Amino acid sequence: MKRGPGIAHRRVATRPTDHPADRGPGRRPDWQPPGQSNRQSNGQSNRGFTLLEILVALAVVAVALAALVGQASRNLENTARLRDHTLAHWVAMNVVTELQVNDEWPRVGERKGSGEMAGREWFWTLKVSSTADRNIRRLDVEVHRERQRRRALATAIAYVGRPGP
Repeated sequence: MKRGPGIAHRRVATRPTDHPADRGPGRRPDWQPPGQSNRQSNGQSNRGFTLLEILVALAVVAVALAALVGQASRNLENTARLRDHTLAHWVAMNVVTELQVNDEWPRVGERKGSGEMAGREWFWTLKVSSTADRNIRRLDVEVHRERQRRRALATAIAYVGRPGP
């Protein structure tokens, strides 16, 4: 090849021609332009998660699930406790209401009894005491779940007047 004066010839990097079998979806040629590494276009590497990364993620998920289960358990316990206290209060108010609607004058002293509410048996203790006014008696009602009096679930204090003639 004849080279003339003033004409510089240099080699140009050419891209190897792709074979028709290498073309198509999901296929890419092995050749990459200079300056690009074997990475995706967003700069992330093609490799997956390491075992350490997976273990840390599992630990975080386990701690979060344990906290959720614990909170759900506490919510259920609180709901049951509030239900029991509400039902016990209703039992106490029923005892007071029965004494108020009856036309009998309660004697000073202590009475025990039981009543059913919401399919359960509740045990109550009624203490009747006198007041400064001879025509008024104080009623103290305690309601328990067990026959043995431990701690009252509900207490009610009420006053009843002497029935008229």
